[in-house]
Amino acid sequence: MILDGKCPKGPIQTSWDRHRFDLKLVNPANKRKYKVLVVGTGLAGGAAAASLGELGYNVEAFCYQDSARRAHSIAAQGGINAAKNYPNDGDSIYRLFYDTIKGGDFRAREADVWRLAQVSNNIIDQCVAQGVPFARDYAGYLDNRSFGGAQVSRTFYARGQTGQQLLLGAYSALSRQVKAGSVKLFARTEMLDLVVVDGEAKGITVRDLITGEIRTHVGDAVVLATGGYVNVFYLSTNAMGCSVTANWRAHKKGAFFANPCYTQIHPTCIPQSGDHQSKLTLMSESLRNDGRCWAPKKKGDNRHPNDIPEEERDYYLERKYPSFGNLAPRDIASRAAKEQCDDGRGVGPGGRGVNLDFSAAIKRVGEHTIRERYGNLFEMYEKITDENAYKQPMRMYPAPHYSMGGLWVDYNCESNVPGLFVLGEANFSVHGANRLGASALMQGLADGYFVIPYTIANYLAKTKPGLVSADHPECKKSVEDVKAYNNRLLNINGKKTVSEFHRELGKIMWENVGMARSEESLKDAIKRIPVLREEFWQNVKVTGKGEELNQQLENAGRVADFLEFGELMAKDALHRNESCGGHFRVEHQMPDGEAKRDDENYCYVGAWEFKGVDKEPELHKEPLTFENVHLAVRSYK
Repeated sequence: MILDGKCPKGPIQTSWDRHRFDLKLVNPANKRKYKVLVVGTGLAGGAAAASLGELGYNVEAFCYQDSARRAHSIAAQGGINAAKNYPNDGDSIYRLFYDTIKGGDFRAREADVWRLAQVSNNIIDQCVAQGVPFARDYAGYLDNRSFGGAQVSRTFYARGQTGQQLLLGAYSALSRQVKAGSVKLFARTEMLDLVVVDGEAKGITVRDLITGEIRTHVGDAVVLATGGYVNVFYLSTNAMGCSVTANWRAHKKGAFFANPCYTQIHPTCIPQSGDHQSKLTLMSESLRNDGRCWAPKKKGDNRHPNDIPEEERDYYLERKYPSFGNLAPRDIASRAAKEQCDDGRGVGPGGRGVNLDFSAAIKRVGEHTIRERYGNLFEMYEKITDENAYKQPMRMYPAPHYSMGGLWVDYNCESNVPGLFVLGEANFSVHGANRLGASALMQGLADGYFVIPYTIANYLAKTKPGLVSADHPECKKSVEDVKAYNNRLLNINGKKTVSEFHRELGKIMWENVGMARSEESLKDAIKRIPVLREEFWQNVKVTGKGEELNQQLENAGRVADFLEFGELMAKDALHRNESCGGHFRVEHQMPDGEAKRDDENYCYVGAWEFKGVDKEPELHKEPLTFENVHLAVRSYK
């Protein structure tokens, strides 16, 4: 099937304005008749629930955490992009649009990215009005810094905790609606199924994580804002509760999964210290404004970094990409770091690390200024490694961080299942094959504050409110299916823990579907994952009962979904015989080792339809056309 993204025709500069005018509206009195279910309360979900509640809709919002403000958006550190051009350094909406298209290696829709760039300025105004404490310069004006893949300073920030401050802004707006009664918030509640009635999304089945109760909530539309899936690698920078479950259960009910092989490996993370670890720690890309990445020129050089003289250091990003230097995009910087380690010039235990050195910046602007810019990040680094990064370089190694793939959506953020809308990292829409730094927060808030309030009305205006009640046969069937699934997990009573299976899956995924992929490695993963999945269903040990707080059961369901999703991810990577962005096939590279795209055969979105476990999924394609940016070899040299 050839998919239609329903992008507006005509000049891209007016595309979103014209599209908004063409969308149907719901009048204020009628909004009160509709109920919208929002799953996830991060930046996308929290902003959406608050905005829809403010408009007068009845909203039910769900999160598995004990509070909406503990959504994983809180972990974002470095900043949020916008085309304000406050530094007067040549930025514009078009330049942000161009940088994002190029950064994604020409694998995103032009219309979606233009809209993102256009509304980016509104986001900053909205957040300042909410009281988000963005950094300011000496005169009191909002400050900017640089991020990867851009030659301008367009990133607004709040030290190294921008995600936290933005989420508190969205949470305050959400809390106001909870107090007003327009939003009902259900914390410690996990979505385990999508209820589809006559082909349209009309509800969700959830498990109360405290009591174990399984129940259905019905509404007139469902919004998924449940984040990404890189915990399929087991070790990642994501919170341990982040999973593919909500997306995957929707996928099994008919929603297409787009570009699952597009995963981002972040170049600056604290290296793994041993097999005991359950997650990795991000160090913000903003550090590369002042930190310089280097590795020793000599193989196996185990001297203390401060003892290695300047002429014996290889500032490899500055050498390879002089135009962008240490702020090369993430996929490129990650592969470059891996290249140094594979060449035997890595630092730290096992040689799996490179140096991020601030000595030159401290000499230039002083330690006090560096503390003002990144103090909390330096403290976090010292707590974890017991090393003072003001006195010696940080050690960094790439780690799974973000997923550009997600459920397929059209220009309205609506999936192929009518009534199911998908926002933020959970959809595939704007980042192509590689997300630029500081663009995740921009997308989440754009979708939540400035896109979904318009586009969901277009669907609701054509729908009669309250068509489905909780006693509908599909609701009852969904509850029974979820109960049966959970009971199956509880009754296996095997010998291996859920974590053991997750760790084994992560090892298969990292080694075969990680930073570098090949036909051989992908076929190996596709062969091994079903074997591991079969063993899981025969030998996993899930203790406790379903009718109680049971984190073993929660984790078992999430890992069971990863064991199915991981296979699809490997199949998507195998079918895409090209390298682009974060998807790097070793067979498809330029003579200098850069990614080699195949625009003639793969300039499309690959959206997969679920046909059953152990059955081949069906591939649908949405062709990508470029009328405002010319397809070109992506170069940052």
